[in-house]
Amino acid sequence: MAAPTDRRSRARQAHIWLALFLVAVSVISLATGPTGTSLWGAVAKLLAGEPLTAMERVVLWDIRMPRLILGIIVGTALAVSGAVMQGLFRNPLADPGLVGVSAGAGLGAILAIVLGALLPVWAQDVAGNALVPIAAFMGGWLSTIILYRVSTRQGRTSVATMLLAGIAIGALTGAVSGILVYMADDRQLRDLTFWGLGSLAGATWSKVLVAGPLIGLAVIASLLLGRGLNALALGEATAAHLGIPVQRLKSASILIVAAATGAAVAVSGGIGFIGIVVPHLLRLATGPDHETLLLNAALLGATLLLGADIISRLIIAPAELPIGIVTAVLGAPVFLWILLRRRGLVDL
Repeated sequence: MAAPTDRRSRARQAHIWLALFLVAVSVISLATGPTGTSLWGAVAKLLAGEPLTAMERVVLWDIRMPRLILGIIVGTALAVSGAVMQGLFRNPLADPGLVGVSAGAGLGAILAIVLGALLPVWAQDVAGNALVPIAAFMGGWLSTIILYRVSTRQGRTSVATMLLAGIAIGALTGAVSGILVYMADDRQLRDLTFWGLGSLAGATWSKVLVAGPLIGLAVIASLLLGRGLNALALGEATAAHLGIPVQRLKSASILIVAAATGAAVAVSGGIGFIGIVVPHLLRLATGPDHETLLLNAALLGATLLLGADIISRLIIAPAELPIGIVTAVLGAPVFLWILLRRRGLVDL
């Protein structure tokens, strides 16, 4: 069994390798697309002092670059949210998607898409492009609070209750979402269908500017929770004796997950399995230390989502497969493997 110092050293080395891997996948993402625009040709022009054509500027700067950045921040948000939830509930099966947080965020976004036009004009002007992310944030936050309240009793969190409550929240939000879909017009239905399958195809600089700061603040805040989540793994009483403000840690974790997941779901739609697979794979490779795990989760989550996006663009080119389908196909077998390894933990 590896010593703790060896594991921490390996985890810190993973920071470098994962960062390099993310850079490599980012370059591939920028170079991938159905048009004949070449990234390398554009770079050669810039180095030679030649101006880019209008097509090159549009494709590289207005289409591929915001898609790349949005993929990075969404992958980071989902992976870090999964790592925080697993640390909070002390269970590797916890995930914003499995326990209803993503469903709550999705309901908030659907409410904004379908009923946003009913708001007063001044409210629509004030909210602007931020209406959907704000609604998704509130939906994810409320579902997280409900989940935590239902699954926690006398300071102890029941994993079985958590999972069952997540199923109930998902079913309820699905029913309300169905009612809203029935009320939607044709344009809204197209938006909801495309959004629900998950995609980065609609990436714009406005979406990056709306979701980026919220996700960025949530991820930075999560990196400060490493020591507390490590102590929480020993139990709430032990963590309190070690000087960890347990209740404050729980509240901060819930707020971070709601903010990151809500914003990510709002701008990319339903993308599953990143939040559960990434932290678990990192625990197997580098250990459970959250002080290094959270940063590695951010790097690996961004890399895997960009990789899935590249596959979605290439597999049926020139058409595009929704990225949520790709992550489900790749992530479901890994999740089943996790369940087989952890069957004793989830027996009811």
